[in-house]
Amino acid sequence: MRTADIARRVGYSVQQVRDLERDGVLPPTTRTDAGHRIYGEAHLRAARAYRALAGGVGPVEAKKIVRAFHRLPVPQALALLDAAHARLDAERGEIARAREAARAISGEPIEDVRASDSMGVSELAAALGVRPSTLRHWDAEALVVPDRDPVRGTRRYTPAQVRDARIVHQLRRAGYRVAPLRALMPELRRARRSEEVAAALAAREAGVTARSRALLEGAAALCAVLSARG
Repeated sequence: MRTADIARRVGYSVQQVRDLERDGVLPPTTRTDAGHRIYGEAHLRAARAYRALAGGVGPVEAKKIVRAFHRLPVPQALALLDAAHARLDAERGEIARAREAARAISGEPIEDVRASDSMGVSELAAALGVRPSTLRHWDAEALVVPDRDPVRGTRRYTPAQVRDARIVHQLRRAGYRVAPLRALMPELRRARRSEEVAAALAAREAGVTARSRALLEGAAALCAVLSARG
């Protein structure tokens, strides 16, 4: 096959196919006496594997994986693919935890932010029924970071930060540890209503599903690449 044949069958431009060869994603080609590249089924399999994987893990990681299946010992090459699956699995776990968190704070009026809700440390601690040291710990862990008085340096929680503190308090009572909360709070903070949280998580899950399907397709193509190695 010519470069144009590979490009047409994979859905890439001629230049993209040449770039994949240059980057080691495609095996080295032979050339005619006139200097034209000659491609075979091995190149087509590698190009298809890369295209599918790129949709699942991105172009940089996809190139790394396909090159590994050409050059590295089989266990090392498979380990890269396993790691990609593991990252998707971890992201699914994060989405599930975020959904659980959204349910745990379903009683919290997170859209109810009033100017009168601004509080100092002692006031907020009393309102939540926690110690002031707990709020300082949440500040240190970047869960709820209040504003600071420019002169005295004292903490002052804006209405939005009070809302965040209420959410953190509910989730801590529900058994959430600090590290998962640190990852969850930006997701919950961006949404002003519970419906927005649900919509954002649904969109994120759809993206993971699409990448997972692409990774599955890429794995099937890599199996053909691996079989050709003998």
